[in-house]
Amino acid sequence: MYAKRLAIDLGTTNTRIAVPGRGIVVDEPSVVAVSADTNKILAVGKDAEEMLGKTPDSIVAVNPIKDGAIASYKVTEGMLRYFFDHIAGIFSFVRPEVIIAVPAGITSTERRAVVDAAVSAGAKQAYIIKSPVAAALGAGIPIGTPSGHMIIDIGGGTTEVAVISLGDIVVSESARIGGEEIDQAIINYVRKKYKLIIGLKTAQKIKHKIGSVVTQSKEKTLEVSGSNSVNNLPETLYVSNNDVAQAVGNVMSDIISSVKLVLQKTPPELAADVIDKGMVMTGGGSLLRGSDQFLAKITGIPCQVADDAPNCVVKGAEIALERLDDFKEKVLWLK
Repeated sequence: MYAKRLAIDLGTTNTRIAVPGRGIVVDEPSVVAVSADTNKILAVGKDAEEMLGKTPDSIVAVNPIKDGAIASYKVTEGMLRYFFDHIAGIFSFVRPEVIIAVPAGITSTERRAVVDAAVSAGAKQAYIIKSPVAAALGAGIPIGTPSGHMIIDIGGGTTEVAVISLGDIVVSESARIGGEEIDQAIINYVRKKYKLIIGLKTAQKIKHKIGSVVTQSKEKTLEVSGSNSVNNLPETLYVSNNDVAQAVGNVMSDIISSVKLVLQKTPPELAADVIDKGMVMTGGGSLLRGSDQFLAKITGIPCQVADDAPNCVVKGAEIALERLDDFKEKVLWLK
């Protein structure tokens, strides 16, 4: 099997890579374990994530992508090289062309760093596409029409809100908040209310299992373990879905603020389209229960979560890669 092009969602939390015609072939945490003494990469992806919070001083678990941009160039290059080598074990390719989805709000210097890291890792040529455009494509939105479509992409490190028409972004806001802030909000809330210190993986488990944006009449609980903040002894207790709703209130308020800013700046004709068609949510953060109803209630505009929301960006990048000539002029930043 031969693959000469790769579509990449280089996310703060997860990196996803798709091969046109074959779908997603990599879905791994954006985590790298590095030797503190030699800076040698010891593990990448799931293997490195298992080390989070458990490493000795000689090993550092690094998240090389922060807020949708490269925080550590060399580690990002090494991570991409590892994933390229992994794919090469399945498909035959030599220096593939790649397209990488990045937040619309990052700087030109940050965009250049993404391109350079991909080329240094083994890509023949790298293009980058704005994440809201990729998310809209992956959600099946007909962005090429002269009509306004609103996308809300809640990723691990950034939330992108955009109105798209005729294949490109007309108005957008990029806030450096996302799934990581939701996780931290849960950690902080549990510590404040229950005097229990929990780790990142436990917070993510709470989010995925019982996470909700709005309080529910039917309470669901989850047993979690951590350390008592008073006596430092291990402790187990139950956290509820309504605890999560309380915990994430401020994060959701920040997302609402970005949505309102975009709506305020949207030209009237496109605003009318958005009211008619509604808003579409993508990204892993959109899976918090009740998030679409919450946004609809606050804004008065219908809202729905896209099918396969976490994978919309990489799927959209794959579509753009398959139709590269059609998208080059409008939605791609070229090297």
